[in-house]
Amino acid sequence: MNALQLSSDFVALLPSLRRYARALAGSQEVGDELVIKTLEWLGKSPAMSMDLCPRIALFRLLTQLWQGVIGEYIREQAEGAAQPTIADQRIAQLDGVARQAFLLVAMEKFSATQAALILGISEEEFEAQIAIARREIAQHVATDVLIIEDELFTAMELEMLVCGLGHRVAGKVRTHKEAVDAVKEVPPGLILADIQLADNSSGIDAVAEILRLISIPIIFITGCPERLLTGKGAEPTFLIKKPFKADEVRALISQAVYFKQNATAANFAGDAVQRGLAARA
Repeated sequence: MNALQLSSDFVALLPSLRRYARALAGSQEVGDELVIKTLEWLGKSPAMSMDLCPRIALFRLLTQLWQGVIGEYIREQAEGAAQPTIADQRIAQLDGVARQAFLLVAMEKFSATQAALILGISEEEFEAQIAIARREIAQHVATDVLIIEDELFTAMELEMLVCGLGHRVAGKVRTHKEAVDAVKEVPPGLILADIQLADNSSGIDAVAEILRLISIPIIFITGCPERLLTGKGAEPTFLIKKPFKADEVRALISQAVYFKQNATAANFAGDAVQRGLAARA
């Protein structure tokens, strides 16, 4: 296929594109703005003739926008702010291409060759950028992580990954009540949350209650993350699809901690999100 058109095939790519844009920017708002700009460009030129598959071509276009005018605009906004946020400061410190390279292979599962095409660099340069990303990620400030997961082996695997990144496990819990009690005892800096819990309670309900106590980054783990990105109301910024790969978990943990992208009770209370998540519990 040598053209990318606004079709049902293209629409099917949007959930993953939105997930990548959000993780790339560290913000639902900025990530969705980046996707909108990509759509606007395609609207002006509905067929994009490229000797690339549609998914690679679409991610390459978004990447070019991020590296160009959109990225420059975001940096200018951050520089002009009287009191820059933690995310603004950390974005400025992190190498942009390295961050993109890591997300493309770890979260979106592109091969090194495909990711290099998207970024417009050689495979040798791509490997160098991945090495930079890993070094920078290793320098992140350690935090306490609460794991809300009812499956024993999955919880153990997540614990090993969390500790391997230099973080501490505040606890591993299997039910709604245990999760809330754990947060009251030791407030964590990050939560990894399953949706279906051991006593048939919902992880989404547990997180909703926790967010009434503290504002904290949340990574949801579900078998159908694309169904949660409906475009209606507030949505989780960080999602991992089961079965997951180790690098995928490492990538999003590092993103969530690095950008300190907190969820709050206010932006988590939308009825559309509650229904969408509860329906998959």
